[in-house]
Amino acid sequence: MNFSIQSVYNWYRDTIRNPKYRWWIILGSLLYLFSPLDIAPDFIPVIGWIDDTVILTLLIGEVSQMLTARLKSASKPTESDEAFEYTNNASATGSGGSSTVDVDAVSVK
Repeated sequence: MNFSIQSVYNWYRDTIRNPKYRWWIILGSLLYLFSPLDIAPDFIPVIGWIDDTVILTLLIGEVSQMLTARLKSASKPTESDEAFEYTNNASATGSGGSSTVDVDAVSVK
């Protein structure tokens, strides 16, 4: 069985981004943080806090990325708003006027 930290991270990230399991993962992460049962017990200084820090970092990072993406998508104008703006700009500048087009970059793997 091949076990790596990267595979655990990928599983956590993919599962928390799935709307069906999102709240279960968030709830499980919070329960793990406050539970006395850990992989490394909390009564051992520093070592006991490492696993909690990793879980907390993953949770905060993924939730903040989801919230940022939601805020960006909420602030983007819809297609009808863009069409309305384009027709208003075209009529104001005439048929020969120039216009600026904003393009969102997407990475391709």
